[in-house]
Amino acid sequence: MSRTPDLELAFLSIEEAARLLRGRKVSPVELVDATLGQIERWNPNVNAFITVLGDEARRQARRAERELRRSSPRGPLHGIPISLKDNIYTKGIRTTAGSKILSGFVPATNSTIADRLAHAGAILLGKTNLHEFAYGISSENPHFGPARNPWARDRITGGSSGGSAAAVATGMGYGSVGTDTAGSIRVPPALCGVVGLKPTSGLLDLSGVVPLSKTCDHAGLIGRSVSDVCILLEALADGYPKKAALPDFRKLRKSKPLCFRLGWPEQHFFDTVDDEVRRRIDEAVKCFRSVGATIKNVSLPHVAESVEAGATIQMPEATHYHQSQGFFPERADEYGADVRQRLESGLQVKATEYLRAFEMKRVVEAEFDAAFEYVDAIIAPASPIPAPQLGQKEIEIAGKTQTVRGLLVGVNRPANVSGNPALSIPCGFTNANLPVGLQLIGPRWGEAGLLAIALGYENATDWHKRHPE
Repeated sequence: MSRTPDLELAFLSIEEAARLLRGRKVSPVELVDATLGQIERWNPNVNAFITVLGDEARRQARRAERELRRSSPRGPLHGIPISLKDNIYTKGIRTTAGSKILSGFVPATNSTIADRLAHAGAILLGKTNLHEFAYGISSENPHFGPARNPWARDRITGGSSGGSAAAVATGMGYGSVGTDTAGSIRVPPALCGVVGLKPTSGLLDLSGVVPLSKTCDHAGLIGRSVSDVCILLEALADGYPKKAALPDFRKLRKSKPLCFRLGWPEQHFFDTVDDEVRRRIDEAVKCFRSVGATIKNVSLPHVAESVEAGATIQMPEATHYHQSQGFFPERADEYGADVRQRLESGLQVKATEYLRAFEMKRVVEAEFDAAFEYVDAIIAPASPIPAPQLGQKEIEIAGKTQTVRGLLVGVNRPANVSGNPALSIPCGFTNANLPVGLQLIGPRWGEAGLLAIALGYENATDWHKRHPE
């Protein structure tokens, strides 16, 4: 299908758009108009945004245009339209966390993330839809409606950053920032055909983000390419230990990760995987070999136990936050049924169980550290199944009935428990034209190497260039 000029603009990478802005071949106003045009076309169908800031975005674009005429850009995000998940505070702009309880909440201050994006010159298009209080994996929101998958609108986007992934996939912005407590920056990109990076725990400042679990929460980045998420990471990262390198998208584009070692986990990650997803991942492994990878088996004996440990940590921490705010149980009837049930479950976790879960956390951290003495990244599914139907709770796979939530969380929670960076990249499509995502897990503070490996694969394929029509 031929594309209009606005569509061409909306699907530029951040790097391409920044280059055109520097050369004055395009203006921030034109980029905003192109992305707002996509919001007008797509948002009524996929429900990616809770709040759209059309007038404010155009005002910011005009200001960025004046700034770029007078001086050099502040960086590659200057004049670039992006979105934020609606659990990230934005001064003077409502931040609902996808909930009825906070539906009218307007923060008096910015989050650190919003401040840093503003400092980088990014233009905020709006706040994206999510699972209520980020406490779910489907983005089926009872208060604002479900975020719908742009590849098949009767299917989920994944959660909880589902609106962000749907927005990026459809050209409703060049990138988005969300959060990840048990896969929320990897599942939605996998199901929507874009790239999602959950960085090392603590790398992105969570000040001004509505919490779910203080131990397992991460902020994360969604873009249409590996270099896009790298550019976002550069703008938002707090800083690395002395021996670790801050990813630089300009160097990343020139790097060639020759002779890198990928780990194939012997336990857990591939125990229950849809046949088509497994085939796409096997094909990706062949591609990795062609660009310089060797594949080694790695053992993570306790990784399956980390899934339960993560839930045992998350549940009481989530309930404690909601109690501390006077939300639960005082306003229990204002929650969706699934989130209310999870908050009630948090009351049942014993202190000894919570402490044992932290013991398991330390065990799994050590096992990942040991594995990364021998490999540079570990391969896993970002989602073991293609996007399920809206409302679907169970699925039959490998002759067994499994819960959708258990499958999606199971392959992603380990990296939240350990704090390792993890990346979801597109690696193909099913016969029904549903995206498949590959997960790469790296050593802590190893984002530069992880992104270089992912870019090597991305340069050898074109899955990231496909967009829903």
